[in-house]
Amino acid sequence: MAAKKSILERIATGDSGAVAECLDRYGALVWSLVRSRLDGAADAEDATRDIFVEIWRSVGRFDPRATSEAVFVAAIARRRLVDRSRALGRQAVTAPRELELPLFAAAEQRDQYASAADVALAAGAVNELDGGHREIVLLGVVQGLSYAEIAAATGKPQGTIKTQLRRGLLEVRERLGGGIGEERQ
Repeated sequence: MAAKKSILERIATGDSGAVAECLDRYGALVWSLVRSRLDGAADAEDATRDIFVEIWRSVGRFDPRATSEAVFVAAIARRRLVDRSRALGRQAVTAPRELELPLFAAAEQRDQYASAADVALAAGAVNELDGGHREIVLLGVVQGLSYAEIAAATGKPQGTIKTQLRRGLLEVRERLGGGIGEERQ
């Protein structure tokens, strides 16, 4: 029996049904990343559309042995958001908002998908961090800023940024207890 193909693998082979499934499964993840970085609804909608177009252009590069679909999608979203911000000449936000799992789809529909649940768990863990670590994690992971950019935005030395980011990520991992991406019983 052949292994079941992932959504992105099915898109790469021309399965039109997989496109709608991709939007359903990863829409909340992409929207959450976009809204954490952009303020305007129209700008956020444009960015979300651009991200999904880039995902569909990039499906040929997806390797399920190397990474999960959610990580692949989030990496593309992050790169596109960084590119968009740089193209618009925006400065780093020094007081990031909390991560949220938006009402992109009905709650019962989001609950069907492990990736959306994982995003909610991770967002909750990040939001529970103390203010200093939370800000650094949001700037580094969600906004995709480099150590130098975070240092410039916060006025802290790069060494401190590296330490706080590492400690914050370790604390998030501890809070999650290894729950992200594990098989559900």
